[in-house]
Amino acid sequence: MTFNPMQPYNNLPPLPPSVDVETKAILKKAISAGRTLAELKGLGGVIPNQSMLVNTLVLQEARASSEIENIITTNDALFRALTANNPNADPATKEVLRYREALWTGYNSLTKNRRLNTDLFVKTVQIIKKDRKSIRNVPGTVIANRITGAVIYTPPAGEPLIRKKLKELETFIHTADDIDPLVKLALIHYQFEAVHPFFDGNGRTGRIIIIYYLLHKGLLDLPVLYLSKYIIDRKSEYYRLLRQVTERSAWEPWILYMLDAVETTAALTRQQILDIRALMDDTVTFAKNKLPTRVYSKELIELVFRQPYTKGQLLVDAGIAERKTAADYLQELEKIGILKRKKVGRENLYLNEKLYKLLSK
Repeated sequence: MTFNPMQPYNNLPPLPPSVDVETKAILKKAISAGRTLAELKGLGGVIPNQSMLVNTLVLQEARASSEIENIITTNDALFRALTANNPNADPATKEVLRYREALWTGYNSLTKNRRLNTDLFVKTVQIIKKDRKSIRNVPGTVIANRITGAVIYTPPAGEPLIRKKLKELETFIHTADDIDPLVKLALIHYQFEAVHPFFDGNGRTGRIIIIYYLLHKGLLDLPVLYLSKYIIDRKSEYYRLLRQVTERSAWEPWILYMLDAVETTAALTRQQILDIRALMDDTVTFAKNKLPTRVYSKELIELVFRQPYTKGQLLVDAGIAERKTAADYLQELEKIGILKRKKVGRENLYLNEKLYKLLSK
């Protein structure tokens, strides 16, 4: 059947594709990408507080993934909102923070039941969009060129059919087969985007499912690999290759794109983690020599590396200082140049500028 972008793609074939998806070029790239991903996973305890990595890197992914959908905020706004008691954050920042919340919710769900299914996908998009809408249940959804308005794809229509295709995808995810897991990841991501099951938030949910799958397969222990920056830098190619799979079953270029995304991002993330650790070690040594003995502790320095902004209450919560001395500790860190004070609403926040710059590369 000839593909018609104006008609709902109700005949979207289930996975796996009928063509060879493990060509020589694909398998060679899959081995290389898998090796790089394993090196990232192997970093393990390089950072003493693993939540630091997840908090900061998740926000970077949340911002980038949302930017693909033209939801724009800044690193500074995100990091401030993460730390400050500020209910007046702008709508874009709030939406990006919900992306982080959705990822954490899914991560915790996977640690309990290990199932990627429609219920988890629905929960994810509902958190991102902060509404109770579920699977598309009215016709009219189309994907159009943002400049010309021309329709380039019409996804399957009708809630029963969409649920059937999601169930088929779930079955494929959990079927034991000999397809390389990173190749399978590329297939899964295409299929979810092609089903396009929600009214909004499909792209962000689809990119979160990538992380879910890597965790599910044990390819990562923590959700610290994010492909959205790679996609932003090659956005037109991403959408072009998706369309070529739909229109011509051109799987090889798409799979190679996704494998390169994994390999490139894993290498960059690994280096970023090593850079954070080196900066932390240098800061520990510097602070030990410069801070008064009553103030310095390794735990204090590790705390100001949990996220770029910190405040007195975080020191209290960590048991490092009582309320009346927490502000004094932060001021001492400011005196020697480790932190810089910023007023946000009624609160004093303290920015670890070097960490912020490293995370903003």
